[in-house]
Amino acid sequence: MSIPAKVIKHLEKLKIKYKPVKHRTVYTAYDAAATMRAKLGEIAKTLHIVADKKHILAVVPASHMLDLGKLKKLLKAKRAEIAQEKYMIKVFGSKKGSVVPFVGLYKDVGVWVDRGFSRAKRVLIGGGTFQDSLEMKVKDFLRAAGGILANFAVKKPAAKKVKGKKDRVK
Repeated sequence: MSIPAKVIKHLEKLKIKYKPVKHRTVYTAYDAAATMRAKLGEIAKTLHIVADKKHILAVVPASHMLDLGKLKKLLKAKRAEIAQEKYMIKVFGSKKGSVVPFVGLYKDVGVWVDRGFSRAKRVLIGGGTFQDSLEMKVKDFLRAAGGILANFAVKKPAAKKVKGKKDRVK
């Protein structure tokens, strides 16, 4: 498979410079980082959120965790939750992990991007398939996403070492 035409058309319309990246099939942000030899802070993790029956794409660096309470407050929603996969297929016509977080690609779907990307020089986002990604400068990604920039993620805590015969990460 390759990057969907509507994604390429969107980027070309906005005159966004990007580099397509082919890789082995990946389903998680951690696999993407390992496969592309990238830092977790450079990998965009896209989450489908349903807030008061409205669909939102929340994009956070893979080095962070979504703070659903913060996002709910920013959205001024009474209820917010991560959507079930069946809704993702219905709304986006694709499985989780293959949604590209750009405003305008999907009808009535807002995009929110966490400010955690401000420290990265580049960003790698899913390119619409499990074998394709897009690499671009953060400023270009923010323009392509066209969403709202806010703080709604928290840095993941570092893994703790467990003492024993062999040092291992818990």
